[in-house]
Amino acid sequence: MKTLIADIKYKQQIFIQDSKGVSLLKVCLSDGTSANVLYRLMRFFARYKLCLPLAVIAQYLNKLLNHCMIGIRADFGPGFVLMHPTGVVINSKVLGGQNIVVESGVVIGDEKGLSPKLENNIFIGTGAKIIGRLTVGANSKIGANAVVVKDVAPGDSVGGVPAKKLNKNKPNK
Repeated sequence: MKTLIADIKYKQQIFIQDSKGVSLLKVCLSDGTSANVLYRLMRFFARYKLCLPLAVIAQYLNKLLNHCMIGIRADFGPGFVLMHPTGVVINSKVLGGQNIVVESGVVIGDEKGLSPKLENNIFIGTGAKIIGRLTVGANSKIGANAVVVKDVAPGDSVGGVPAKKLNKNKPNK
């Protein structure tokens, strides 16, 4: 329950950056919160082997209601925010830190049984794909529709296909 509350409070912080005076009720009723609730419920049930069927039901409800498929063993720290859950697919082997924001259509998947590791404070833009055994460093931003197949250094912003570091001071060549 603490982790779910941390997710919702982090989402509220993001909303406050965009506009003033966003209530917790508005955040709870916004797009994606139900997907977060079902994800956290699924993880809670998955921790107890006897409740695994309930975890599968929570996962199925997330797929049915939010069009969002997150593997039962995918594990994210507090502050995980599914901003717009439609089309999100996350593999069971993915490990994520705290304060990770995921937009719609994001795929975080494995390649040959190897999955990404996401550190803390990461934003993943709409339609981005993060595939294979790699690490996305802390304080990184993944641009919309980027295809990430190599490590992202902490603090970097990446975009493109395949994703490359975006540097505002120098033009890309």
